[in-house]
Amino acid sequence: MNWDWNAVSEFMPHFWDGLLVTLQILVLGSAISFALGLVWALLMRVPSRWVTWPVGVVTEFVRNTPLLVQLFFLFYVLPEWNVTFSALTTGVVGIGLHYSTYTMQVYRAGIEAVPVGQWEAATALNLPLRRTWTAVILPQAVRRVVPALGNYVISMLKDTPLLMAITVLEMLGEARLFSQQNFQFTEPLTVIGVAFIVISYLASLALRALERRLVH
Repeated sequence: MNWDWNAVSEFMPHFWDGLLVTLQILVLGSAISFALGLVWALLMRVPSRWVTWPVGVVTEFVRNTPLLVQLFFLFYVLPEWNVTFSALTTGVVGIGLHYSTYTMQVYRAGIEAVPVGQWEAATALNLPLRRTWTAVILPQAVRRVVPALGNYVISMLKDTPLLMAITVLEMLGEARLFSQQNFQFTEPLTVIGVAFIVISYLASLALRALERRLVH
């Protein structure tokens, strides 16, 4: 096997295009999963089975079915009902929705870890319920779970290649297309593998630094 640096050079413009798409998926998907996961967690605390039961059913269904199946459903089935989105939008929504069912559990753990005394203090001060959540409970809960949320961001990064199945050209999609057109697989796939390792490593370093900052 001969390593061809010319192939690497030719692939790099495609790599940067794929990297940009991957980062778009990661940022937007993370935003959806964090926001929607918090909504799920708050709804599960509503004292009514008419709310908690359907939310529990939906989140359990999403969490226990493969992400790839969900992507196929959103991309191929919804258009039959006249609901159509671009491949990138479908991928972002799909991965964000899927991971929101995991971040929900993280938020629930963070909320339950807030000492009971904090709730009692808010009650003693006669704070409105909305103020209790926004000023007392959620700041403490979110602070506790940031490291766990960061781990899901890294997991989401590793799942972005699944979006290739619905024609999204992220990093692996660009590598696959380049390889098929030029019959050179080693160089582009190696570049992609190294890129995933580097990005994951940098993200883990940032996560550990953030965790130390929150602790101190």
